Amino acid sequence: VQLQASGGGFVEAGGSLRLSCAASGRSFSYVGMGWFRQAPGKEREFVATITRSGGSTLYADSVKGRFTISRDNYKRTLYLQMNFLKPEDTAVYYCASGKGSYYSTFPNDYAYWGQGTQVTVSS
Repeated sequence: VQLQASGGGFVEAGGSLRLSCAASGRSFSYVGMGWFRQAPGKEREFVATITRSGGSTLYADSVKGRFTISRDNYKRTLYLQMNFLKPEDTAVYYCASGKGSYYSTFPNDYAYWGQGTQVTVSS
């Protein structure tokens, strides 16, 4: 499985971005997916996760109500819609493919990772 994240960029506080993560391989629709982020000097942290069907989602408290994770299993693509962005959202965002059909907040539950896409929010 290969994951290719895109959609990052530079945006002013209060703005929006939509990240995409294109997956290769047939297993995309069988596993949960997640988004994580890592800011300079900080550890990688959980952002959002979604089950294989897309029926259940879970968010970090810091992004709840502002970010929306979704997926299109036909297109083998994961999305993260980010609204009302804040400077503290600045980070490299990574998509990840899970080891099972469930969702998870733990990096160890993910088998494959994308290369990351930079999101920079100015104040």
